[in-house]
Amino acid sequence: MSDAAARQSNKTAWAAFWVALAGLVLMPIPLFIGLVLGGGLSIIAAILAVIALLKGLARSGKGIAPVVFAAIFIALTWGGISIGGGIVW
Repeated sequence: MSDAAARQSNKTAWAAFWVALAGLVLMPIPLFIGLVLGGGLSIIAAILAVIALLKGLARSGKGIAPVVFAAIFIALTWGGISIGGGIVW
C-alpha cells in the first residue's frame, strides 16, 4: 500500500459526522421543523455512517473515529426527538 493511500481519510465518515452534527443542531427547532430537518438529516447520517463503517472496517479500522461521533450525534438527535424535541414549542 502506498504512503498516500495509507493517509487517505474516510470521506464518507466525515460526511456522516457533519450531517449528523447538523441534524443535532437543527433538531430543537419547534413546530415540527426540527423533526423534519433534524430527523431527516439524522436518517441520512445513519445511512452514511453504516457505509463509512463498512469502508473503515475494510481498511482495518482506519478512519472510523468520525463514525463513532456521528453515531453519538444520531443517538442524541433521536433521543431528543423521542422526548419532544422539534415537535413542541
